[in-house]
Amino acid sequence: MDRELTLEFARVTEAAALACGRWMGKGDKIAADQAAVDAMRAAFDTVSISGTVVIGEGEMDEAPMLYIGETVGAGGPEVDIAVDPLEGTNLVAKGLPGSIAVLAIAPKGGLLHAPDMYMDKIAVGPKAAGKIDINAPVKENLKAVAGALDRRIEDLVVVILDRPRHSRIVKEVRDAGARIKLIADGDVSPAVNAAIEGTGVHMLLGIGGAPEGVIAAAALKCLGGDMQGRLWPENDSDVERAKAMGITDIKKVLTIDDLVHGEDVMFAATAITEGDLLRGVNYFGGGARTHTLVMRYKTGTVRFVDAIHKSDRKSLFIKRV
Repeated sequence: MDRELTLEFARVTEAAALACGRWMGKGDKIAADQAAVDAMRAAFDTVSISGTVVIGEGEMDEAPMLYIGETVGAGGPEVDIAVDPLEGTNLVAKGLPGSIAVLAIAPKGGLLHAPDMYMDKIAVGPKAAGKIDINAPVKENLKAVAGALDRRIEDLVVVILDRPRHSRIVKEVRDAGARIKLIADGDVSPAVNAAIEGTGVHMLLGIGGAPEGVIAAAALKCLGGDMQGRLWPENDSDVERAKAMGITDIKKVLTIDDLVHGEDVMFAATAITEGDLLRGVNYFGGGARTHTLVMRYKTGTVRFVDAIHKSDRKSLFIKRV
């Protein structure tokens, strides 16, 4: 893939963020998500790729656009695409921080075709890469990360989704002495934050979506971070779904290279509402301002794109706001 594509992918996530940001705080997560999907799908038509959606809005009969298996792009290198046009639908609907429009790209076959089910995850930044073990007790992982960062456990901040299923993990983290940041939705952003110094986040723990796990792994791979995951089926249907997608060992610990492999991985995320790392969409008379993170593993490039979009320009994303 040409390096110029990284900025083209930034335009795709910008399109989704600009479209659905208008729904912030309006209490309609379905409309917000649809706006993001429509804009992202239209933006892909302008990018010079032959892409296949391997993680998207659902199966063909569940989603009219960006469904698993859909082909997108204007023609070019064959790539696998993982998308979440709006990660954090409830966050946007309620006007809460942390929602993003996000995608990951890899050469064909480079992304795990994760079923739409839960995944147990642990994610850290570059300094703690190789130090984590999803099978180890929580306290042991905290000790390992603290040592790698030259901190005390009490200095660490762990992000965990605020769910009843995490009551044991929350207790173990608190008993060990670390601090916790509970979040309502969306665990891709915290995984990214754990790999960037200055965000105040040092680790992500807990059970979230498996598709989001693959997207987060792409970002962490670009940043030199580390992640492990293990599928967490709720029932026999989940097990069968995983097997249908080629995952026969449900209990296997998936390393970051299992989740994302290859040398040319790209990642882009545009904030919709305010986050620890990126500023949310800001509309003003005559246009809007976006803040985007775009990365490429092959070159090690990490870009923050602060963009102004003029509404008097007949561009794709502004027309769809």
